Amino acid sequence: MQQLRDWGVTGSAAEAAELVVAELANNAALHGRVAGRDFEVRLERGEGHVHIELSDARGERRPQPRPDPDEGGYGLLLVAALATAWGVKGRCVGKTVWATVPVAVDQNMVRSQPPGP
Repeated sequence: MQQLRDWGVTGSAAEAAELVVAELANNAALHGRVAGRDFEVRLERGEGHVHIELSDARGERRPQPRPDPDEGGYGLLLVAALATAWGVKGRCVGKTVWATVPVAVDQNMVRSQPPGP
């Protein structure tokens, strides 16, 4: 993801964060979809971590890791293995699934960002 590269997050840390985003987005597309509604992805860089949030419109469908996945259901187990923490929080409409992934930032790779508003 370009945003991670802009923040100087590279290598296995970037791959872990990308994989968590992909798994949470896949879950939202498969299990959290409501006709006419999309899902939203947010990334926030913190000190030594990237916080990932993915919101969808299906608040009644909370993600649950499968204790014995067979041909599928490994996504949340993967998220749990790559993240230092993950969880679910409610919203007015829907839910937000979040994960915190540890990263090291290569300051030589940080792209300067224009100042915010």
